[in-house]
Amino acid sequence: MRRAFAVAGAGAALTLVALLFDAAPLFVPGVALAALGLLTPAWVWLAAGGIEVRRSLAADRVLEGEPVEAILEIRRGVLRPPGLEVFDPLGGETVWQSGSPSLRGAARNASAGVAARFHRRGRHTIPPPSVTVRDPLELVRVRRAGAGAFEVLVLPRPEPVHWIGHELDAGAELAAGRFASEPLAATELDGLRPYRVGTPASRIHWAALARGAGLLERRMTADADTRPLVVLDARCEASAGERLDAAIRAAASLTLELARRGGCGLLLPGDRRAAELDPELRAWPAVHARLALVGGGPASRLPALARGARLGRVFYVAAETPRRLPNALLEAGAPAAVLVLPQAVRAAGRGELAFEVAGCYGYVLGLGRRRAARERAA
Repeated sequence: MRRAFAVAGAGAALTLVALLFDAAPLFVPGVALAALGLLTPAWVWLAAGGIEVRRSLAADRVLEGEPVEAILEIRRGVLRPPGLEVFDPLGGETVWQSGSPSLRGAARNASAGVAARFHRRGRHTIPPPSVTVRDPLELVRVRRAGAGAFEVLVLPRPEPVHWIGHELDAGAELAAGRFASEPLAATELDGLRPYRVGTPASRIHWAALARGAGLLERRMTADADTRPLVVLDARCEASAGERLDAAIRAAASLTLELARRGGCGLLLPGDRRAAELDPELRAWPAVHARLALVGGGPASRLPALARGARLGRVFYVAAETPRRLPNALLEAGAPAAVLVLPQAVRAAGRGELAFEVAGCYGYVLGLGRRRAARERAA
């Protein structure tokens, strides 16, 4: 706007000089400059007043590293803008520059696709797009912002688990995908599931078979759950963001892997009760979103892992080497627990390497003591 006023002032001064000194050749350019400086802002402001820009996202949730796609829609008014620039913070770039061919002539609507990638989990707020209308001489620039900001939830990316060792008790049942069924003393009904070969006839739901629902079995639960449990310890230094992200990706990967193979639980920082997942993964979207929002840091609370609450194996995922492991991980009679740490964290003497997932290693705890006890018993 200052440039336009400067041009108008120069035109007025030139016109005044022409009048004072009776210099007719200066009168025409003086009037032209004054008119240019006064009419150009009006033209640009009127054209900008009828412009609208909107963004529509294809999804509000996306995995780390996957593209977030959006469509920008721009609509002009009756007066065609002399030139415009459309900037979208989602892609961090100018979508349109100068005169847009899509808005020339009688066309009033145009659209363009924008894509961006987020490499860190969490909630990301994307400011609205903006349109800058300008004249060809760059005398006036008018910026108009679109309506509303958008939020995108970036979810931790699950990765395959690469099993390395076979020291996970009972002939590497975990690596093979076989989990212990419910204890024979389990008496509490926990629903129905498809029949599995080897299930006792007393657990077959004959009424469902008679109704034509197929062969189903009763799913029983005991006081202590036998399914594996993934525990996330998000305590770390404030500068250890990458290690925390790696630990959360490992927790998400293990939870998804174990849930598909028979179900598991996930205990997040500060929780006293684990979130349970079945092979159908019905609770996975909510659990995945909670993992994306884990804060971590020195003030993060320790998961409330109670002793004797579960009979299944515990996978303790930590962003840093814990100074002291919870007693529930080392109690007698339970399967050997697994400590999962980022590769950058030293874990000397923690146990034997069992698997690698999402830049983290899993170490089986207490195998040496358990082998020695078996040898003494033999």
